[in-house]
Amino acid sequence: MATSRIWLNVRQDKNSVSQPMKQALVSITLSVISLTSLTPIALTAPPRTPDETVDCEVLVVGGGLAGAATAYEGLLAGRTVCLTEITDWVGGQISSQGTSALDERPTQRSRLFYSRGYLELRERIKRKYGELNPGDCWVSESCFLPKDAHNILYDMLKDAAKRGKGTLKWFPSTVIKELSYNTNGNVIESAIAIQHKPAKNAPPLNTFPLSQTIEDWYQYQNSRYFDKTLIRFTPPLPTPHSPLPIPWYVIDATETGEIIALADVPYRLGIDPRSHLEPSSSSTTNDPYCTQGFTYTFAMEATKEPQTHQMPAFYPEYEPYYSYELPRLADFGLVFTYRRIWSPKNGETTKFGGITFTVPTPGDISMQNWTWGNDYRPGTSQDNLVYTRDQLQGMGQLSPGGWMGGLRTESLYKAEEKALGYFYWLVAGTTDSQLGDNVKKPNPNNRYLSGLESPMGTVHGLSKYPYMREGRRIIGRPSFGYPEGFTIWEIDMSRRDYRDNYYQQTLSPEMYRSLLIALAGRETISAIEGTIPLEQIKRRTRSTIYPDSIGIGHYAIDFHPCMTLTPPETPGNTEREGERQGAGQAYPFQIPLRAIIPQKIDNMLVAGKSIATSHIAAAAYRVHSFEWSSGAGAGTTAAFALEKGIAPYQLVEGLPPHDPQLQVLRQRLEKNNNPTAFPDTSIFNEDWEAWK
Repeated sequence: MATSRIWLNVRQDKNSVSQPMKQALVSITLSVISLTSLTPIALTAPPRTPDETVDCEVLVVGGGLAGAATAYEGLLAGRTVCLTEITDWVGGQISSQGTSALDERPTQRSRLFYSRGYLELRERIKRKYGELNPGDCWVSESCFLPKDAHNILYDMLKDAAKRGKGTLKWFPSTVIKELSYNTNGNVIESAIAIQHKPAKNAPPLNTFPLSQTIEDWYQYQNSRYFDKTLIRFTPPLPTPHSPLPIPWYVIDATETGEIIALADVPYRLGIDPRSHLEPSSSSTTNDPYCTQGFTYTFAMEATKEPQTHQMPAFYPEYEPYYSYELPRLADFGLVFTYRRIWSPKNGETTKFGGITFTVPTPGDISMQNWTWGNDYRPGTSQDNLVYTRDQLQGMGQLSPGGWMGGLRTESLYKAEEKALGYFYWLVAGTTDSQLGDNVKKPNPNNRYLSGLESPMGTVHGLSKYPYMREGRRIIGRPSFGYPEGFTIWEIDMSRRDYRDNYYQQTLSPEMYRSLLIALAGRETISAIEGTIPLEQIKRRTRSTIYPDSIGIGHYAIDFHPCMTLTPPETPGNTEREGERQGAGQAYPFQIPLRAIIPQKIDNMLVAGKSIATSHIAAAAYRVHSFEWSSGAGAGTTAAFALEKGIAPYQLVEGLPPHDPQLQVLRQRLEKNNNPTAFPDTSIFNEDWEAWK
């Protein structure tokens, strides 16, 4: 049956490609990669009748870590889960995006205080290699090969289905094109998806960079390079004995908030206006075009002999940008080992800039993800990657059948060039935009890794999809204390010293007073009443505690700011002024249920980076373990809602009084070893200094 074939299609069959073609494709090198569009955009044709209809209780759109975690918990709960992914790998950050170096904080890692699925993932990585850090990197305690991450995670999902007696329906190389709703418009009734595979005699998947193929993937008609299968996803047919008011749930776990945009629920993009809740904002008004930079990662291998490297024709355009960034980082060996993902033989131990690492040896493989290297950081309406609602509407992408993914293809294209140019800078460059002359030296004993069997699994050598740090972020539903919609703000988790003169000078007196009151903790009522002078208000030293928490996270507020001018590679360009003001350490934080429930749609949840956070909070709510925890919360919530016949928004609409069912949900998460709070979390515990 065709559907069964699709569910089992984890990898494309390489045997369908002739050996000479495979050799030709794998032999494509940096010097001959052409980043030109394959086909012009065609007008979207009306959909033909779907080729097949597939039912599921939970439709997870996006196979990154958040989507995988959602599916994992849904399967363990015995549910039928459809998991779609734009690439052919599950895993997102650790696989198709190439950032296979787990971002973790020391205390949380030392206590292994993570969701059960994330712990299993770490254990399976260790089992695969015989150690957790086969790359001997120094940014993390676990750096590994992206191509292995897909297999590890896919096996986890299959095993979860067996243990929980759930059903996994896996749809790689699949995008969602249309949604349909009930008459009230508050329930998604079906979704039309397009799955692509290579056309007859066409090159295999992952031959061309994303910018050359993404527009094709969202068009109904077959093309020269791809054959398309149209799939309609629907909920299971109700049974006479178990009719449900909402028979299925759709989870947006995409990297940029695709379904959020397609469903046209309220969301934010980019910078939020400065306020007492977001006091470090770089702007007094919102700026939807300035999101964090995105990155095409790639892998390079240290060699015994010098390699010949040909300068790409586009290199001079991007050369004025590249830099080691800081004097303490200006060492090639340090940068190479930063995210080294494979090291069969450890070199001698050395130190640079206070950082200890082992010298690269031939055969070592490094994954590159560097702010002043392959980050692409647009920040204006002329080059922003993630289109705003106004831009989408003007382009017709919000019209029936008009959705094309919501990304600017030209920015993807430029980011691909910039990443390839960065490799050449590493091995042959002699300039440094931030540190000046006589800093950067050539390092010819390295080669660029490309080919279908390379770590990134692509002929061109770049990651299949860029590492996305920020996309669309929903605005939650209005609730007690959040009349304009629930949001996690900067002050809900930042450790920043707001008594600093910067805030007293930048914020208005009224705004500064509101800031101190909002941070008063147990003294809030006295602060509001004015019985405590502002200068005597003691700031709480913990994150906000949420009665509806369904997950946890801990990471620094880490910024890769947009650039001031367009294009980002403009000589002498600078980061947007003030964007790093909010950067710094954060307290361990929670993921409230209200942050994953959008407005308008009752059977939609959000997992991953698109939950209801502000621009600054999102800089911490984006790393690997957070994504997994948010997905675990979303998957458990969806399964719980189906079981109880209650919509998730109903669990929180009466807060602050607790709904008994909300407590049952939280207890289930905790019982399943999916923490909803860090140890000793309470309004009385102000001692979080140990959590580094």
